[in-house]
Amino acid sequence: MAPKITDADFQEKALKAGRVVLVDFWAEWCQPCKILGPIVEEFAQEYKDKMDIYEMNVDENPETPGQYNILSIPTLIFFKDGNPEKTMVGVHSKEQLKQAADELIG
Repeated sequence: MAPKITDADFQEKALKAGRVVLVDFWAEWCQPCKILGPIVEEFAQEYKDKMDIYEMNVDENPETPGQYNILSIPTLIFFKDGNPEKTMVGVHSKEQLKQAADELIG
């Protein structure tokens, strides 16, 4: 599993990271989240040296999803220099994640 990120440490880990960060917003009861989870895990293993990847449980951390108007899960947000640069809602392939990451990493 990707490391967890919470409302309390979101700013430090995601916005002040100094590198591209992916946050996977999910919930335990969400079936599409369960489908996307292993895809994000594979992606995280391949990209762990290039960027930081975290998961945030929206039920346990309601503040951050509210700030980013997350209405559907799973939602993936790529942050760069503290800004949300790309948002992907729903289940996506590892190739789609790699394409989005590569565009931001450069």
